[in-house]
Amino acid sequence: MVETGRKYVFDFDSTLTRVEALDVLAEMTLQNNPKRDEIVAEIQKITNLGIDGDISFTESLERRIRLLSANKSDLEDLVVELRQKISKSIAANKDFFHEFSEHIYVISCGFKEFIDPIVEEYNIPSERVYANTFKFDGEGNIIGFDETNVLAAHNGKIECLKNLDLEGEVQVIGDGYSDYVMREAGIAHKFFAYTENVHREKAADNADHVTPNLDEFLFVNDLPRNLSYPKNRIKILLLENVHPAAFENLSEEGFSVELIKTSLSEEELIERIKGVHVLGIRSKTQVTQKVLDAANKLLVVGAFCIGTTQIDLDYSKKKGVVVFNAPYSNTRSVVELAIGQTIMLMRSIFPRSTEIHNGEWNKTAIGSQEVRGKNLGIVGYGNIGKQMSVLAEAMGMKVYYYDVNDQLALGNAVKCDTLEDLLNVSDVVTLHVDDNKANKNFIGEREINQMKDGAKLINLSRGFVVDIDALASALKNGKLGGAAIDVYPSEPRSNGVFETPLQGLSNVILTPHIGGSTEEAHRDIADFVPNKIMDYINSGNTVDAVNFPNIRLPKQNKAHRFLHIHRNVPGIMAKINEILAQYGLNISGQYLSTDSEVGYVITDLDKEYDKDVIKALKKIENTIKFRVLY
Repeated sequence: MVETGRKYVFDFDSTLTRVEALDVLAEMTLQNNPKRDEIVAEIQKITNLGIDGDISFTESLERRIRLLSANKSDLEDLVVELRQKISKSIAANKDFFHEFSEHIYVISCGFKEFIDPIVEEYNIPSERVYANTFKFDGEGNIIGFDETNVLAAHNGKIECLKNLDLEGEVQVIGDGYSDYVMREAGIAHKFFAYTENVHREKAADNADHVTPNLDEFLFVNDLPRNLSYPKNRIKILLLENVHPAAFENLSEEGFSVELIKTSLSEEELIERIKGVHVLGIRSKTQVTQKVLDAANKLLVVGAFCIGTTQIDLDYSKKKGVVVFNAPYSNTRSVVELAIGQTIMLMRSIFPRSTEIHNGEWNKTAIGSQEVRGKNLGIVGYGNIGKQMSVLAEAMGMKVYYYDVNDQLALGNAVKCDTLEDLLNVSDVVTLHVDDNKANKNFIGEREINQMKDGAKLINLSRGFVVDIDALASALKNGKLGGAAIDVYPSEPRSNGVFETPLQGLSNVILTPHIGGSTEEAHRDIADFVPNKIMDYINSGNTVDAVNFPNIRLPKQNKAHRFLHIHRNVPGIMAKINEILAQYGLNISGQYLSTDSEVGYVITDLDKEYDKDVIKALKKIENTIKFRVLY
């Protein structure tokens, strides 16, 4: 704990709470008024005019009181409501208010009747709360306020703080004009513009420091806090137009998030990655060794897709950068497209559609077959392949599958021992293999020749898996009766011109890598990947990481958490514990997970620690990364 002679002066509305209390009171008491929305909107307008200094506070207060239809009895319900609307970071740092209670004051143009009960729970007594008070009539109706109270006057906070004559450095924390004028008048030393709930330009422009949450304020002042490092200081860069929900999820958590619609070249990314803690990409952006070397603060890469070949996973691991992907979120979307393409190819729908678009009527059953009773060959029997198996069988298809790994069959699916066996028997072959570089040209001229004459090929996996030239040749000479291709060996980084040897061929469905591109899949990915990122940033969990030892951690219970990533060499754990013992630290929990290259040690401590212990832990030989969580 840092001893300080400072005094901390907090605003109430939109600072300690997320709302303006009088606005909430109006919403509660005007429920049955047919003009409720109109009146509430007017009250909110007047509130903002007063906060920004566009009208005098006295005028603002008078006009709002006149519009209220409230009684003393309503204040109890208001307090109940306000207890549910404490600012998130204020509630998370309740210990600070209890520990520094004697140094904390509330100066508000709100009303003591509802402020006192709220701040009392934060160990701020009524005698250190300075606010207005209501006037009531004989029936308890709110009819005005005490005009003699200094806080009822314009710039009353200046006079109030001056009268307090506080010793030491005075810091004011608030969201509006009436807060920063205290520093402007020279009676407060610093003004912190509190923007967690509302960002007011006048306040921010005149602030010594803009604080998006209380964690930032406590960090700047080196005060005890719930988080060792404010989330607003963690920079997240999202590329390739990931779903807006990802931006919203991460922003709402308090991180600083930037969204760019396109991918970036290696050179562009090297320039932009400096100072970035989290990188979010899809399939186009290449996270190379050069990019990782330039990433001086990178902790996590989130791939908002299934594949991860665009990321140098081995080098990421060596740099202590954890990689997450979305292995399940778009599986249904891919399967549904594959099912649809299977039917389209078997019925020759694409040629018939092209003909009629060109003004030609060709009603024929030639080359049109039901999928029922046909053989479907699934290459790659993972999450997508298994779902495909179930749906295809439900349509009456006979399912065969081949996988390099031993996979249990679902339903009546038949396992093939070799790829050739599957190709020989299948009327339709659908590819769902992973992004292993060894799968390049997995389906080439030799494999195509092993397929049944007139068979159809679907590729929704990886572009490099199929030899496109060999496929085009087989379609032209009639060896294959059709194909559906969604992925290509080389794809543009952004929308525009594209060429492939498959263009113009009959019964060939070409789509621009949209197998997993549905609104539902993008939304699921936008939830799944950010949740993994936040879980790692907030608690250290690496469950489902693709390049790192997986470890699921219990929630911290008022403990400090040290995260130590190191090269997997003997003796690291012993050195960690030796240093902790030297500094007299008791371990409340310790967790270790390793693979052949790196080790990941998480240590929970149940007491305050000397900051020098961090320096000592970072100096351990073979340390890759070290992080502290509260």
